[in-house]
Amino acid sequence: MRSIGTTDLSVFPIALGTNVFGWTADKETSFAILDAYVDGGGNFLDTADVYPYWATGESTSETIIGEWLASRRNRDSIVLATKVGMLEGLRGLAPATIRTAVEDSLRRLRTDYIDLYWAHVDDHDTPLVESLAAFDALIQEGKVRHIGASNYSAPRLTEALKTSDSEGLARYVALQQPYNLVERDYEGELRDVVAREGLSSVPYFGLARGFLTGKYAPGAHVDSPRAGKAAEYLDTAHGPRTVEALGRLAEERGVAPASVALAWLAAQPTVTAPISSARDLAQLGPLMEAAALSLSAEELSILDTASRP
Repeated sequence: MRSIGTTDLSVFPIALGTNVFGWTADKETSFAILDAYVDGGGNFLDTADVYPYWATGESTSETIIGEWLASRRNRDSIVLATKVGMLEGLRGLAPATIRTAVEDSLRRLRTDYIDLYWAHVDDHDTPLVESLAAFDALIQEGKVRHIGASNYSAPRLTEALKTSDSEGLARYVALQQPYNLVERDYEGELRDVVAREGLSSVPYFGLARGFLTGKYAPGAHVDSPRAGKAAEYLDTAHGPRTVEALGRLAEERGVAPASVALAWLAAQPTVTAPISSARDLAQLGPLMEAAALSLSAEELSILDTASRP
């Protein structure tokens, strides 16, 4: 288990992304994935009120998780994270939006508190102090334990933290941003802010939309809604190099390339728990393997070199 920032949240090294629940994974499959993840030691669930609204027109992921939590009666052993700010009709981080969204999420999740409540996207139209005051009120009421920032730039994250400190409001304890072997923009000013301020990184797109699973090769057909985007990495100089190095190390270790890719990510400075989703039990296996996989300094160096643009 790893700690998120300086909080009392102790989480499994791989967070289970649930954006596919109700989309490419039906309720029965989603329940099976959740059961297997928890049986393997997992406890960190990442969802959002907008998952997968684009496919179902509803907040289906939260609803499925809520039904699962109620049926398994294991809420207290789960670190539950959800997000506000991107759902149709509840976009942005205005105080009234946050208040409405959190009540809706609590109802769907069938719980009276959220462990980590993410601002899904930065809102430049609402003063930071107003959004942070709204989050602070939810923490004071016990409806939220901690808050995090998703998709914030380094300057805006810095400004938000300074605002919290100067106004005596709750602070963001974690950052969620894209980061993986072939997308390494995080390794700069943004990571410096996270490290300096004692935050944790909980990155998404850890497998580069599936590209780092080893399925993608020139001319290969992959049955996935993300196949088009993932295949674009083949047109970069470092994409094929990275996949080749991943495949070689995975074969030597007797694990899936996805396990190696996530283990590399989990070993990076400031990273607490990469987020990765699975639409069936077969895809969940490599995620669980990654949590137990410790790469050597030499292996980390090989991947670091291969994946440099």
